Amino acid sequence: MHHGGVTPSTTKVTELAELVAGGRVAVLSGAGLSTESGIPDYRGPTGRARRAEPMTYQRFVGSAEARQRYWARSHVGWRQIGGARPNAGHRAVAELERRGLLAGIVTQNVDGLHQAAGARRVIELHGGLDRVVCLSCRERTPRAELERRLRAANPGWEVTSGQINPDGDAVLTDEQVAGFRVVDCTGCGGVLKPDVVFFGENVPKPRVDECFAVVGGARALLVLGSSLAIRSGLRFVTKAAALGLPIAIVNQGPTGGDADATLTLDAPLGPTLTDLADRLGTAC
Repeated sequence: MHHGGVTPSTTKVTELAELVAGGRVAVLSGAGLSTESGIPDYRGPTGRARRAEPMTYQRFVGSAEARQRYWARSHVGWRQIGGARPNAGHRAVAELERRGLLAGIVTQNVDGLHQAAGARRVIELHGGLDRVVCLSCRERTPRAELERRLRAANPGWEVTSGQINPDGDAVLTDEQVAGFRVVDCTGCGGVLKPDVVFFGENVPKPRVDECFAVVGGARALLVLGSSLAIRSGLRFVTKAAALGLPIAIVNQGPTGGDADATLTLDAPLGPTLTDLADRLGTAC
């Protein structure tokens, strides 16, 4: 055993294993699941040090300068997000799905790491950074294609930034941003935006309904690495509680859903979920 509560009590992992063993578990995951892949968290331990203002939908749409700043920073940050690999936590969730224990996975993350780990039934609540959408013709194109076009439009523009935000945003100076050229939709010349839900923008209703359906059809809810600080994720915990479902939360630090939880584990996700998958592997 480590000191200082690093290892969750064995009893709690046993309780969690008993809960998940029953199957039909809905998973809700957040940024805390991806920190072990090198993607920083907004509100967890790695997020507190940062002061960057997230881009709002209104600012992005309303100002060419804001878009230039966003894409310059995001072009640099994408290397870290695009190069990130699934960690032990993502692999354990995919393993639980393979064993038929999950009702579905709802993720607040935009990094695609659940799918990269092999998970299939994933609903990306906030969209995905690996796609770009045109705000005029609504065509979706791969992010990799945009990155090639941005490199071609900005020969010799080379910057590195020490600080990357969870949405793939790098911190750059005004001088670095000023020289950056943005490209538009090849189809209609419209404004391109990453296919993610920005602050100040709503998640499309059909997607929210689909997430509620996963929770509604589940036997239990397992929250992984989300502080549940915003309504976007918290509403599914509220729904599960209203349905009388058992709710388990594995997160580092307190969450907005702790009062509704049947079981909370304040523990690192990779080791805890690996332990969980191992226990269920021997049980199955």
